[in-house]
Parts: sequence; structure tokens; C-alpha cells
Amino acid sequence: MSTILRTLRNLRKIGFKEYGHQLQYMGDTKSGVLVGQDRFGNKYYENLQEDLPLRTRWIDYKDKEFDASQVDPGWHAWISYMVDKPPTEDSLMQFGKRPWESPEPKINNTLSRSAYKPYSTTKPKYSAWNPVAKPRDGTPAELPKAVEGPAL
Repeated sequence: MSTILRTLRNLRKIGFKEYGHQLQYMGDTKSGVLVGQDRFGNKYYENLQEDLPLRTRWIDYKDKEFDASQVDPGWHAWISYMVDKPPTEDSLMQFGKRPWESPEPKINNTLSRSAYKPYSTTKPKYSAWNPVAKPRDGTPAELPKAVEGPAL
């Protein structure tokens, strides 16, 4: 969260619409220069006059489902302060889409219904124990039938 003076200064610079957008999606207000846009539609900003260190670069995601797979590798290096120049200015990073890359980012499905679940094809080495209780009326106990089920 920012100070009241910084928030009011950003409100004056960016306007009410962008102010509301940033508060809803980032939880903070920032003003800066648009550095570039990647192939997925994400916008990258920078403000070098920021008071706090390592808070001078940020992303405005096109989709509001925040996922690290939605950031290109070159932009990730720039946003993480690994390189000084953004991919739009760096000649080594202006390669575009490589032939083996998918045209759209693959969403990370961890902790969702679509997450990868391994399937075992081996037979289980043990089975659960089913206790047999002797009936109280004196008749012999009947053994339960084994239930076949999928291996867990």
C-alpha cells in the first residue's frame, strides 16, 4: 500500500478510470511510462522516479487470471531486473515467437480439476484387511467376498 500523498499524486496523473482499474486488479496505484506490449496483450510499465526500490516495473495483464505462463521469457527477465533493457530495445531479445513455442500460453493447471494425475498400471502389492466377525447366534461366520477395485 502506498502513502496518501503518493496515491493522490497518482490519481491526478492517471485519472479516475485507470485509478479504479489499478486498485481493483493490483491493489495499489502507480503511474509510469508504457514500455511495451507482448504478443499476449500484456502491457509493461516503468517509473524510474519511484520512491521504493524494486517497485519501478509492473505488468497490466490482459487477462485477469494472473499466471506466470502469460509472460514472455524476455519480459520476465526485464520485469525481474535480470536485464536493463526491455525486449523492445534489446536486439538479442527481438526474436519473436520461436518455432517450437505454442501460439498461446499454456495455463498452469496445478490445484485444479485439470491437473495432471499419474495413473498406475501395476497391481497393488497388498490389499486392505476386512475383519470377519463371528455371529452371536452360533452359526458359522461367512467370509466376505473380495471386492475388486481400481488401484489407488
